[in-house]
Amino acid sequence: MLIFLYTLLLFHHLNVKAEFFVCRIMGDPKYPLFSKDGDITIGAILAIHSKLALSSFEFTQKPQLLSCSSVNLQDFRMVQMMIFAIDEINKNEILLPNVSIGYRIYDSCGSRMASMSATMALMNGPEFAAGETCNGRSSIHAIIGEPQSSATVILSRTTGSFKIPVISHSATCECLSNRKYYPSVFRTIASDYHQSRALAYIVKYFGWSWVGAVNSDNDYGNYGMAIFLNITQEEGICVEYSVKFQRTETEKLKIVVDTIKKGTAKVVVAFLTSFEMNNLLDQLSIQNITGLQVIGVEAWITASSMITPNSFRVLGGSLGFAVKKINIQGFADYVLKAFWETAFPCSQTETNSSQTELSSRYHDLLVLKNYNEDVPEQRYASNVYKAVYAVAHSLHSLFKCKENEGCKKNLTIQPQQVVEALKNVNFTVKMGDRVWFDSTGATVAQYEVVNWQQNSDGSIQFKPVGYYDASLPPDQRFVLNTENIIWAGGQLEKPRSVCSESCPQGTRKAAQKGRPVCCYDCIPCAEGEISNETDSNNCRQCPGEYWSNAEKNKCVLKTVEFLSFTDVMGFVLVFFSLFGVGLTLLVAILFYNKKDTPIVKANNSELSFLLLFSRLSVVSFTLIQVFICVLWLTISPPFPYKNMKYYNEKIILECSLGSTIGFSAVLGYIGLLAVLCFILAFLARTLPDNFNEAKFITFSMLIFCAVWITFIPAYISSPGKFTVAVEIFAILASSFGLLLCIFAPKFYIILLKPEQNTKQHVMGKI
Repeated sequence: MLIFLYTLLLFHHLNVKAEFFVCRIMGDPKYPLFSKDGDITIGAILAIHSKLALSSFEFTQKPQLLSCSSVNLQDFRMVQMMIFAIDEINKNEILLPNVSIGYRIYDSCGSRMASMSATMALMNGPEFAAGETCNGRSSIHAIIGEPQSSATVILSRTTGSFKIPVISHSATCECLSNRKYYPSVFRTIASDYHQSRALAYIVKYFGWSWVGAVNSDNDYGNYGMAIFLNITQEEGICVEYSVKFQRTETEKLKIVVDTIKKGTAKVVVAFLTSFEMNNLLDQLSIQNITGLQVIGVEAWITASSMITPNSFRVLGGSLGFAVKKINIQGFADYVLKAFWETAFPCSQTETNSSQTELSSRYHDLLVLKNYNEDVPEQRYASNVYKAVYAVAHSLHSLFKCKENEGCKKNLTIQPQQVVEALKNVNFTVKMGDRVWFDSTGATVAQYEVVNWQQNSDGSIQFKPVGYYDASLPPDQRFVLNTENIIWAGGQLEKPRSVCSESCPQGTRKAAQKGRPVCCYDCIPCAEGEISNETDSNNCRQCPGEYWSNAEKNKCVLKTVEFLSFTDVMGFVLVFFSLFGVGLTLLVAILFYNKKDTPIVKANNSELSFLLLFSRLSVVSFTLIQVFICVLWLTISPPFPYKNMKYYNEKIILECSLGSTIGFSAVLGYIGLLAVLCFILAFLARTLPDNFNEAKFITFSMLIFCAVWITFIPAYISSPGKFTVAVEIFAILASSFGLLLCIFAPKFYIILLKPEQNTKQHVMGKI
């Protein structure tokens, strides 16, 4: 029971204390490095120093405030530009005539821990009055920063719940374009989506199909490289290796350097922040790795920190995309005088202990008081200028400012209202650039293409050699003046970076197993196939009547082959044909002149003449043959046929039968007559007569049948024009067989042995 009562009393005590709970800062407040009061306050987190000195955490005493050193000149110029722009706006009688803008600028020292501390200080304010309760309102209306993408991601996630707009001048990570996760983030610089695409385009433009890739292992490098790799895959560019590291990972850096050293790619795309690029440059210089054509990004390609005595030996001839350089009138003079007189905390004349303590925080900045030679090279300063003016124009619309009436100062402006107003800003700054935010919260991509070149005095310059402007039509966005480029190693000729050399015409690409598609062998096209362009993936089959030439790069008409009179074989066959005709006529004339001689009479001159005049001895049999031929020629006559199957490289012009049945009938009928003639002659071989014709007819028919039986396989197996030659040879052979076997003995007696051309000799009664 006592425990229950004690518990009730405890809850009552806690409830009473909660009703009077006030906001208190745990620990010492963090004060901004630069600040000014105003009706509206713009915050900023910039890496004014680059090194952070950490106090020891021994938990024996209260930790001291973080200490920063090593001035970062670029971000210090961003501070000066922000204050310069705010001073301009406060003096402008049209933009915000009766509303003053203040600022609170914190130094992140390039540290995530210091950045988080600065973020909390911006949202909460430096201190609370005693008894002040939490009202849930932010003391600032917008934050400019941070310089790096990863830091901006952390900042926006912290401020996102409070809908405080974050406007970065140099955070380019494509991840920040996701409005679902970063609805309050805006950028006066383009997303890396465009830069990554532009990197792929420049690689393709110069014909480099084999590249290496290295990136920072953070949001900036990982997202940017992922887009680049996707585009290269679409464009047919092969990446030999893709490696990454963080600035603190020395072992990974060694692996990266070894990979670059062993690689065969002559072009390396370095999607790195300036910190990682400095580390990589040191290692490349130590290992004397030179001659690489490095393609860089805006984060380091024009960074002054990259210019060292040994850097040009490694990075000379590098190409990359840089933020467009814009000169803001009056700023160079402002950083020499007005800034130090009006905005620098140690500029007041009074000196006291607190002032002396303050001056110690700014001591290392004072060395820059009379220096402004770097101002023309500050490429991001104009982005800070645009960011401040974007906030001012959004406030102009929220306060309903009018030129002659001023602004309605009694309105309470919340940060989320500024977010909505920023989405609709559209104005032109005094440099002539138009400022507006797209649906992702970024501005249009406009880059200069710069080339690392060396002047005659040995100094390094970043010479513009082209530009990329995403606001132009696609065919006008990317322009390069290649004649002004100095390549790696001081060469005037563009380097080659390919895994395999181009395949010439007449060959095709064959991928090497287990390697990227850019690594291939050049295989000659097969017979009958061509490729008439370089780097052809496939060879093209020639049309039916065409064949590939010797170089396999052109289809030419196939050679038409047929038995011609001009061929040696054709000439020989024609000669023997004419010789046979002449011999036949000679025998016929001789027999006609000697028709009254015994040897002609004894051998039936009429039959001999009929035999001499052929397929005509028996009219009836001939009419049958004529009928078969006429029928064949009428129904399906023979026709010229281009045979493209027997030879690939040439056409055989041959006579197609038209009808196989008709052709078989003609040959069959001739064969039938030959067989009948042979049988009758064989049966008559024993007839009593000294000069019996049967034995000569039998022998001639044997030759005739033997020739035509042999003709069948020879005809089938003979290629091309030899088929016709075999057929002609068979006709000539059978004809000469008949002529020589039947008429040669008689011809011999009539001409050479006339004494035997008597009746007595013929009758065998000598």
